Amino acid sequence: MPITALYAGLIALLFLVLSARTIGARRTAKVEIGTATRNGEDRELLRRVRVHANCAEYAPIALLLIGLAESLKAPSLLLHGLGAALVIGRTIHAYGLSQTPHIMVLRVVGMVLTLTVIAIAAATCLWFSAVRL
Repeated sequence: MPITALYAGLIALLFLVLSARTIGARRTAKVEIGTATRNGEDRELLRRVRVHANCAEYAPIALLLIGLAESLKAPSLLLHGLGAALVIGRTIHAYGLSQTPHIMVLRVVGMVLTLTVIAIAAATCLWFSAVRL
């Protein structure tokens, strides 16, 4: 599944960047678990944890569906469109949420792209599996 592998690799690189940012914020705040310091909630750490977690929550299901669609021989152009939209959506969402204050339009566009990828990939899987039954 070379198409899925390409976009999974790109998402993995984004995930590593978000991981490094979260680890850096934890070290700065001297917080091992959670987001609270002795002085209360560390808002920057909380923001980085959520950006990282949001990627971890949405990217795997999208990549799984793209991979399944690829295994069902969905058109390459569709798969590349889904993969590109996922990478763009996750990247702009992460950027928008990482800013202080966050950039709501980027968060919204990023989530709309991500959820659209999931919906289209799911429909593609349903369609291509149904025609093979």
